[in-house]
Amino acid sequence: MSFKDKFKNFFYLEEEEEEMQEKRQPAPAQQPRPEPPRQADQDWRQKERRKPAPARPQEGANVVSLQSIKKSSKMILSEPRVYAEAQDIAEHLKNKRTVVVNLQRIDHGSGTRIIDFLSGTVYALGGDITRIGHDIFLCVPENVELSGEISEFLYDEFE
Repeated sequence: MSFKDKFKNFFYLEEEEEEMQEKRQPAPAQQPRPEPPRQADQDWRQKERRKPAPARPQEGANVVSLQSIKKSSKMILSEPRVYAEAQDIAEHLKNKRTVVVNLQRIDHGSGTRIIDFLSGTVYALGGDITRIGHDIFLCVPENVELSGEISEFLYDEFE
């Protein structure tokens, strides 16, 4: 028995070829009788048929509803009045929410400390922070990409 025959027997390719030949031939009376399978091949095939089928996972076990995964994106608007509120803003960033921080109602020294704290938070999380107005900053986590620029031409006129 050649290697090619063993390969065909192993993968049941001979049976598939015989079925294809039967379909191609017009009349069943004209078909030659196939050779009877050898005893060793029959024993091997019977053993393979006795093996239990591999356990299938329950139907629908790998199916996940897209509605359950879909989370709505949130943007938080924050107007801190004391330095302690910087930790709340950092928590929003850790939860992958975008935060707009308006520092117009806090003194300049505390505002600078808040921005320093948020800059470190954003850096640690791999996000970004950018100024979008006079004392207004946009903090984004790593899953949000910023593009574009806001010019400071208008802000220079008012100062």
